[in-house]
Amino acid sequence: MKSSPSFPRRRFLQGGALAATNLFLLEDALPAQTQVAPSDRVRFGMIGIGMQGSGLLPNAIGLPGVECIGAADLYDGRHTLAREITGNANLPVSRHYHDLLNRKDIDCIVAAVPDHWHMRVVVDACNAGKDIYCEKPMSHTIPQGFEMVDAAQRNNRIVQIGSQRVSSALCAKALDLYKGGAIGDVELVELSMGRNDPNGAWQYPPPPDLSPQNLDWDTWLNDAPKIPFDPIRFARWRCWKEYGTGVAGDLMVHLLSGMQKTLGWNEAPRSATSLGGIFRWKDGRNMPDTLLVIFDYHGIPVYVRLNLGSATPETARFLGPKGVMEANGSEIRLSRQRGIDTSPSYYSGGFPAKLRAEYVNQWLAEHEPPIGKEPIEDNTVFRGSDDWDDVRPHLWTFFQAVKSRQPVTEDAVFGNHAAIACHMANESYFRKAPVYFDETAKSLRS
Repeated sequence: MKSSPSFPRRRFLQGGALAATNLFLLEDALPAQTQVAPSDRVRFGMIGIGMQGSGLLPNAIGLPGVECIGAADLYDGRHTLAREITGNANLPVSRHYHDLLNRKDIDCIVAAVPDHWHMRVVVDACNAGKDIYCEKPMSHTIPQGFEMVDAAQRNNRIVQIGSQRVSSALCAKALDLYKGGAIGDVELVELSMGRNDPNGAWQYPPPPDLSPQNLDWDTWLNDAPKIPFDPIRFARWRCWKEYGTGVAGDLMVHLLSGMQKTLGWNEAPRSATSLGGIFRWKDGRNMPDTLLVIFDYHGIPVYVRLNLGSATPETARFLGPKGVMEANGSEIRLSRQRGIDTSPSYYSGGFPAKLRAEYVNQWLAEHEPPIGKEPIEDNTVFRGSDDWDDVRPHLWTFFQAVKSRQPVTEDAVFGNHAAIACHMANESYFRKAPVYFDETAKSLRS
């Protein structure tokens, strides 16, 4: 084949065919809601029936053989809500969660409380001999996380942390693809999401009747500084570091948990470097509404971008030498790459015409595929039946583990590693410097 001295690059790039495949993933079917013998039922107590708890509770009691027989919350209005959700006007309710822990007929606990309560509730439950499902992030500080791990292991208790996507069919498929070598060894991970509305920035409306008479405010503050009753802080606690962990603990923890599951990583990062600020929601909060983080996971860079001022799709992108795998809410896109030149080097544009023609002809002789044998670039999309935050499978795994004593999807060690990364991101932001995790000392250093 002869080539002219101009050799347009476009000519060679058009050589490969593109094949796009769409596949639908089926979730593992949960058992139908049938009659279960009383001896086979799992009876749980619900601690916290707020925004997240009011979603967990109906999902839990909708599972076969699972029954809520008690609830606790510091706000009396949620006692009424628990009875409404369960349809049991006589459901035992209390302001004191220890009332649930002391009951012999309660097998386990489901807890959805503010971050600054996680450690106390989990440790107390484990010490009382109760298994517990606790919402993410696992802890409010790094030392608390290790206390929780110790309590779970010392008491031989099942602890499941509530980053639900790790139980989804999408996450399982991503793990299979990666383990199967679909993209080769990952070289870079990019995680991002953005919101652009008041609800997304946690500007929740406090209950209209909230008062010191129907809320035990002093107890709710726990070990946070004592301040006068403030319904805004009660409803929007995620905005303050005294009670929550901000965008890192509320949003990034999902992305990191999904990454850990997909790549088979169960570890804390070596370091974190953060940059961010409060740019949009100047409402008195002290946690940033924009946070950019670069983590070092055993030498692999992981970049995270979170913001509450512009809406962008929630995306996890895994890049390797054989392609890119992108998880995007309800689907996984696998774009395979050959990682080879598909045309003569454009650097040869700097050769004299005769030399370039010789180089191109030699390149084509060595690399151009036969007509009809052009390579196919394979792009595959795997779609799930729902989005990847699958609450019911995650809860079902927990309740089954309570009966079988088999491992759960996201135990205390896994949940602690994801939480440590979130704490590192926040610490780097507040210190305005990189932070490093000392695994032996179980603490951070600058």
